[in-house]
Amino acid sequence: MAIPPHRISAIIGPSGCGKSTLLRCLNRLNDLVDGFRITGVVRIGGRDIHDPTWDATDLRRRVGMVFQRSNPFPKTIYENVTYGPRILGIRDRANLYDVVERSLRAAALWDEARDRLHESALRLSGGQQQRLCIARALAVEPEVLLMDEPCSALDPVATGKIEDLMRELKERYTIVIVTHNMQQAARVSDLTGFFLQGELVELGVTTTIFTNPRDPRTEDYITGRFG
Repeated sequence: MAIPPHRISAIIGPSGCGKSTLLRCLNRLNDLVDGFRITGVVRIGGRDIHDPTWDATDLRRRVGMVFQRSNPFPKTIYENVTYGPRILGIRDRANLYDVVERSLRAAALWDEARDRLHESALRLSGGQQQRLCIARALAVEPEVLLMDEPCSALDPVATGKIEDLMRELKERYTIVIVTHNMQQAARVSDLTGFFLQGELVELGVTTTIFTNPRDPRTEDYITGRFG
């Protein structure tokens, strides 16, 4: 499968079909799982991500990830956003503040957090915490943003804000989202891939996948006959 730049590609399918496992292949998080093995090739910009000369830490800087449940560090909002840049060696306070403002603006959180930067991130609402996690991922200037069920624990209002944010972010980033919510995939994605039992059954333009799928298994899933 090819994932085009500056688009939102959604992966849908029933629970346990391999969606999240695929997503974690794209930044080598599966390397941390005992007994994990991989066959085949994943390329970003034409380069094999398993090239031994490509450090996994550098790869994960270029391919950020936002998880199903918001997971801010038990630190201040400011410290959450600057965590990655500090690891990369940025120490200058002015530069760090610029990173914080840029990242929080990109995550549509600046107006709500600008006067609370030195408060605990855990005091934010659930939707705000998820946007903070997006800001934290954006702080190291990735090329790709992976999102694993980013709205599953959020209420409809917070979900709407995250979806609006995704549409804005695709102008600057390539986004791959795993979601069990087919309506969400239909609303926000440009391309949709249907997974079943570890197999990519079909990949295409979202409107086509939802209105005129080629494979009967895709149609059965979308129409609710299983899953």
